[in-house]
Amino acid sequence: MELSRDEVLTRVIPWETYTATKLINGTGLQLLRRYDHRPQDAKAVLLDENGVAYVRLFVGILRDITKEETLEYVLALIDEMLSANPKRAKLFHDDSFANEDIYYPFSRLLGKNNWFIQEKSCKILTYIISGRPKTAGQVTRPSEAKSSKEASSSLDIAMKGLVDWLCNQLRRPSHPTRGIGTAVSCLATLLREPSVRELFVLTDGVQFLTPLIAPASSQQHIQLLYEATLCMWLLSFNDAAVDAVSATHALPRLIEVARTSTKEKVVRVAILTLRNLVNKDNFASKMVDLGLSKTVQSLKLQAWTDEDLIEGLSALEESLKVSIKTLSSFDLYKQEALSGNLDWSPMHKDSTFWRENIQKFEDHDFQVLRILITLLDTSKDAKTLAVCCQDISQFIQAHSSGRQIVLDLKAKNRVMILMEHDNPEVRREALLCVQKLLLRSKYASYLQQS
Repeated sequence: MELSRDEVLTRVIPWETYTATKLINGTGLQLLRRYDHRPQDAKAVLLDENGVAYVRLFVGILRDITKEETLEYVLALIDEMLSANPKRAKLFHDDSFANEDIYYPFSRLLGKNNWFIQEKSCKILTYIISGRPKTAGQVTRPSEAKSSKEASSSLDIAMKGLVDWLCNQLRRPSHPTRGIGTAVSCLATLLREPSVRELFVLTDGVQFLTPLIAPASSQQHIQLLYEATLCMWLLSFNDAAVDAVSATHALPRLIEVARTSTKEKVVRVAILTLRNLVNKDNFASKMVDLGLSKTVQSLKLQAWTDEDLIEGLSALEESLKVSIKTLSSFDLYKQEALSGNLDWSPMHKDSTFWRENIQKFEDHDFQVLRILITLLDTSKDAKTLAVCCQDISQFIQAHSSGRQIVLDLKAKNRVMILMEHDNPEVRREALLCVQKLLLRSKYASYLQQS
């Protein structure tokens, strides 16, 4: 049975036994007696009056005492304290701790074979690290460290240990149902720190996070999806992380989440992530290939209330329009072919387009031509089939070896089958294509002109 914090806090710990062994002094015992099993408002008053002393006492117990029931109890006390008011994390950064490693007692406990201890230590470390004063004790970035000694401050060590533990949870969770969720929740806070983003990338965290970007249905999974996508948004501000994202399948996953999610907060953070990525590297052309423009247009028709989402959709739409304009006409043609849905746009019948771009059809072993031929078998759309037949005819006409290449790719029988299609436009284009396959080029040229 899983331990809960409230359940742990009902325990009665025999603090006097620890004074007998001098693990807790008299002052510590008095503090515990005043605090233990008191109502929340009473505890709040005590923390306001003497918070640093309580933090020193709690951390000392975690450092000096090994009994797991006591460790669980003190971790529950600290978790309760910080959950009620995260600003209390500043107590751990009081000047009186300047010469002490305040992180180590919690970092050490991440290695315990006890999920409650691991989870609470992870959460508390997240509170303490993210709640430290930003004007002091800045983390040394791994890429800026001149030596291992320079990077070995207690904060650096704690940060690296925590990020390693979190990535391990994404890869092989200690708890079957809570390990991943706990890790993602903590990362959604910690990745606000630029140094954590860099550590996360160096630990290959992006590849472990990417599979979590997937449409969700249950409330639990929706929250996990939201926090995982929030992590992606935070990572999109880091160049090394963007490179790592580019090497995964995160982009199509983000687009699918934006397209299918019904929760506004999930859609918002997905769109804001895509907005950050659209102007980096070659993300824009990939987004166009994946049909993001249509997704954005569809999303803009919905009645959203979040201003960041509305602004993000407009900005993303404009960036995609600029990208489409900068793409060559052949890039646009290739994207249309890859989409599997062809239309009678002007380039299909433009002899100049075919004359200027015919050599590009040879790229990647005639990839685009092979796609057109495959669509003859797989597409159920009459317009797509008609355009395919017409484009194959154009290839035969424009390429010096077009007829032989198309015959070698076994397209003739596929086109001949379409001569009996129900749609008259498909039948007409298929007939013209077969004629060009069967006739010599000079006769095919006559058909092209007629």
